[in-house]
Amino acid sequence: MINGSPHQKGNTATALGEIARTLEAEGIESEIFWLGTKPVRGCIACGKCRGAGRCVFNDDVCNGISEKMEKADALIVGSPVYYGQPNGALMAIIQRLFYSNGAAVSGKPAAAVAICRRGGATAAFQTLNMPFMMMNMQVVTSQYWNIAYGQTEGQAALDAEGMQTMRTLAHNMAWTLRQTGGKPAPGRPSGDPGTFMNFIR
Repeated sequence: MINGSPHQKGNTATALGEIARTLEAEGIESEIFWLGTKPVRGCIACGKCRGAGRCVFNDDVCNGISEKMEKADALIVGSPVYYGQPNGALMAIIQRLFYSNGAAVSGKPAAAVAICRRGGATAAFQTLNMPFMMMNMQVVTSQYWNIAYGQTEGQAALDAEGMQTMRTLAHNMAWTLRQTGGKPAPGRPSGDPGTFMNFIR
C-alpha cells in the first residue's frame, strides 16, 4: 500500500491502517509505504525508461516502490483530496512507475482509497483508478466507493461507514488474492497486440 499523504499519521494512514489490520486477520501480509515529504519528480516524457524497468530519475522514491511492486501480489494506493484531485506527488509516482515498469503491476489486483474533509472524493477516486484499468489490473471493489471523511489527524476513524468500507475492501482483496494465488488471474486473456492510433493523420 502507498500512503500518498504528506502526513505520515493522517487520515489516509488511518484508512490504510484499517485495511492492513483486516488483511492481517485474513492472513495476508501487507506493508504501508509512506511517500514522505521530499520532492518527487514528474514524468518528462523522455522515453528513456522504455524497456529498462526503471525510471531514469533515481533521486526520489519511484524506483524503490517499483522494486517493491515486483515482489508484491497487489497494490492499494491512498490519497488525500486536493481540489477534487489526488496528491500530485502520488500521481507522478504512479505515472512514472506504470510507464517504466508496467510488468510489475500488469494483471495484479489493485484498489484506490480517497480521503477528504467534505467533497471531491469521487473525482479523486476515479482518477486513481484510471491507471489500473490501462494496465489490465483487477480493480477490487467494496460495498461503496473507497472513501472516508476526516479533517484533523485520525478523525477518519470516527467515520463508521468509511472504516467499514475499508474493511470490506480488505476482505475482497484477500478473497481475490486467494482465488488467484497472488498471481495475475489464471486464464486471463492476453488481449490483442497493441494498436495505437492518433486521430490526426
